[in-house]
Amino acid sequence: MTSARPLPVSAPPAAPGGRPRDALVDPLTWRLAIANLLAQIGIIVTGGAVRLTGSGLGCSEWPLCQPGSFTPTFHGESVMHEAIEFGNRTLTGVLGVIALALVWAVYRREPTASRPAALRRLAWLPLAGIALQAFVGGVTVWVDLHPAIVGSHMLISLALVAVSTYLLLRLAAPDAPVRPASSPRLRMLGGLLVAVGVALLVLGVVTTGAGPHSGDATEPYRWALDPALISRVHAAVVWVFVAIVVVGLLLARREGNRAALRAWGWLMAVTLLQGLIGYVQYFTGLPELLVGIHMLGSALTVVAIVHAVGALSTRQPEPLPTP
Repeated sequence: MTSARPLPVSAPPAAPGGRPRDALVDPLTWRLAIANLLAQIGIIVTGGAVRLTGSGLGCSEWPLCQPGSFTPTFHGESVMHEAIEFGNRTLTGVLGVIALALVWAVYRREPTASRPAALRRLAWLPLAGIALQAFVGGVTVWVDLHPAIVGSHMLISLALVAVSTYLLLRLAAPDAPVRPASSPRLRMLGGLLVAVGVALLVLGVVTTGAGPHSGDATEPYRWALDPALISRVHAAVVWVFVAIVVVGLLLARREGNRAALRAWGWLMAVTLLQGLIGYVQYFTGLPELLVGIHMLGSALTVVAIVHAVGALSTRQPEPLPTP
């Protein structure tokens, strides 16, 4: 009788620069995919800088920055706020150029004939998300930084980080059907990890929306929630998330799945570091620098979640049966 346990899956042999030799990606496309992911993370950091410096209304109009002017006018005490907000808008344009170049690369660079249509459609998602973000950013200004719109702005960015991470993993994989690389129990745990992770991120955004950093000193529009209470709820979900990761590590170790063990180990490291930063910022009065680092940690947590769940399946060809 044969065992139903999936065979351990190792990573495909890597070419110089970390690209698997049998992946559907050329060097330019690979670099653009990495640049897209880094830029999606980077704009979360710059968006956090806008919020934490009170520069959310540094540009009072959209798509113009000031009435009758696309660029800031730089006057009075608002110079810093205008520069930070306009800089973040400019970075959105840079991010759009990278995403457009990535679409071109996926469609035009070699090998084009073997690239499936699903992969080409996937390449459009970062560009479409950036266009959506530009519109949401405008709405944010129009509604004077309403916390629901500001929060949705952050959540869309985190979703784009997830899509960009998955696109990178997909480009690094050969064109073969998806097959399990772990037990049904571990794959079910991966689904639970995603569900709790989404709840964790949403609660984090709500917690920030109930705190002191409204994005503008003259428009302190916050959620009418007890910041201490929502912070405790957020922390409770963090511990549930940690428990899921611990169980995942134990199952991956039991199954001998080295790829999953490595990916879930990275997820645990990122989660513990993010939790430590969260507790320190809470007990030190939410200093702006730590809040900004915590926002960066949210993006890295998304990357780690996508990587961890991706390690539970593989596109490596099915090994030939032993005679």
